Amino acid sequence: MPVPGRLADVADSPPRPHTGDTVYLSPPDVGPLEESYLIAALRSGWVAPVGPDLQAFEHDVATRVGTGGAVAVNSGTAALHLALLGVGVGPTDVVIVPTLTFVATANAARYIGARPVFVDCDPRTGNVDVDLAADLIRALRARGERVGAIVPVDMFGSCADYGALLPLCAETDVPVVEDAAEALGACHAGRPAGSFGRVGVLSFNGNKIMTTSGGGMLVCDDAALLARARHLATQAREPARHYEHHETGYNYRLSNLLAALGRAQLLRLDQMIARRRHLRDEYAKLFAPVPGVRLVGAQDAESNCWLTVIAVEPQRCGWRADDLARHLAERNIETRPVWKPMHLQPMHAGAESLLTGAAERLFTDGLTLPSGSALTEPQIARVLAAIDEFLSARTGPSLS
Repeated sequence: MPVPGRLADVADSPPRPHTGDTVYLSPPDVGPLEESYLIAALRSGWVAPVGPDLQAFEHDVATRVGTGGAVAVNSGTAALHLALLGVGVGPTDVVIVPTLTFVATANAARYIGARPVFVDCDPRTGNVDVDLAADLIRALRARGERVGAIVPVDMFGSCADYGALLPLCAETDVPVVEDAAEALGACHAGRPAGSFGRVGVLSFNGNKIMTTSGGGMLVCDDAALLARARHLATQAREPARHYEHHETGYNYRLSNLLAALGRAQLLRLDQMIARRRHLRDEYAKLFAPVPGVRLVGAQDAESNCWLTVIAVEPQRCGWRADDLARHLAERNIETRPVWKPMHLQPMHAGAESLLTGAAERLFTDGLTLPSGSALTEPQIARVLAAIDEFLSARTGPSLS
């Protein structure tokens, strides 16, 4: 049975003992405030898919992100699907997708019948390599392909380099759909994640920075795009007394009850970000003296610190990321590899890609550490002590 809040990107992680309390990677952080909002929504009678909490949640998130409006849906994947439809992606188009991402980013393009083409990442941050993306856009256009959109993913809570990417996309007339599923509350040059490009996409899955159990949202300034997304998300029902449908729609709307949960979470967002940043700072201090280990994206002071990821150079430090993962698993501490690149996934075998090897190296040598804001001080101390124990036992030796 899946454990709530666990990342589900890799099925063959090291086995964990079933005794004792497990420290999870990024469990939901909910408490009395969320309970009070849910109870109030239940008692109001608004348990159907629409209601005042849904409208208020959309308004509050749009205000936080700095966009003109928002449409709340039942998953980040649904939001990606609607966003791509909203910018005009069609079944013969190419959609440029980072190879280092969760599969939903690529799946959304395939829902439409479009063809995802993958581009590698900047090894320092895990975000899209903008120079490589520029080469790919020009190569695709030169051979007559229509690039329907590029979907940069704000990895691990840090925004992509929009200062470089947006001018490129404006020059080549390629719409930007910002996958900010991991980055709510982060900024780039003072501008909030989700506000870049034509439309932004957020996720409120159970392991995200804040959660509505499941859920997602489109955010943008384009009122017509939002209206179209809202229409499609409600089975494309026409405004008639009876049920009237002129086109295929989707059952994508978020429920009022889950929106109530989201409203409470949003009030605590800054507190939860601060908690995750505190934990990242502790990791940074612990690994600072270790040669060959770095925190991915650690230089980004505007990150929401959703997940802390280390990249390991085995020939320098004398151990591999898998070694630390096994050590922590034996102590009931969950870790995860970085996303397996899309071009290595069986479902995308043979897909066109422009690669440098950076994503593959992060997948092989990267490790995601417990990062949740719900972790208690004793749990944090336990994780840090376990890592310190591992490092102390491995100072000096090098790999044969």
